[in-house]
Amino acid sequence: MPLKIIYGLLTISLLSLTACGGTNNANEDPADVGDNLGSNQDYTNQNTTSNEELHDKIGYVQYTREELENDQEQNREITMDRNAMANIITRNVLRSDGFDEVATLVTDEEVLIAYRKDDEADAENVADIAKKTAMSMMPRYFEIYVSDNETLMKDIHSLHNSSLEDPDDYENTINSIIDEMKESPQGKENRD
Repeated sequence: MPLKIIYGLLTISLLSLTACGGTNNANEDPADVGDNLGSNQDYTNQNTTSNEELHDKIGYVQYTREELENDQEQNREITMDRNAMANIITRNVLRSDGFDEVATLVTDEEVLIAYRKDDEADAENVADIAKKTAMSMMPRYFEIYVSDNETLMKDIHSLHNSSLEDPDDYENTINSIIDEMKESPQGKENRD
């Protein structure tokens, strides 16, 4: 009789440990959930990975509907690091022929790119390169304006510390810069 009780207790203990060993992904941070689902991306050590290692990696994440149907996920907002996007756009435009200096401003709806071009560069071609570079990196709803008017680089720079939370002066300044940019070539092809 004591043997049956011991086997019974062992079975119950093993079942309890097995049940407790599982993860409740619905209550976890989605970045951690990706790791539990076999994602190869290490979200906690992103800053320690070299650029070369990131260049060679692919991106992969997998979720189930249940993991995304919780209060934390339902209230999650998708955000964009506008400064990082402006940095990426500027660097990629400068890698193209025809550009000597580039300033980029990314707002919640627009991308403004002012640049100083090579004297020999064709204005329409350079504008096309700048615009298409930004188009390839930004969501489709963004309006992209470019200009070879070098004075607009200073105007864009003056807004770099602005916040979207103070809309009055900010919107007037943005609209004024956009109006000036429209006087410059805007590239060969539009998104429409």
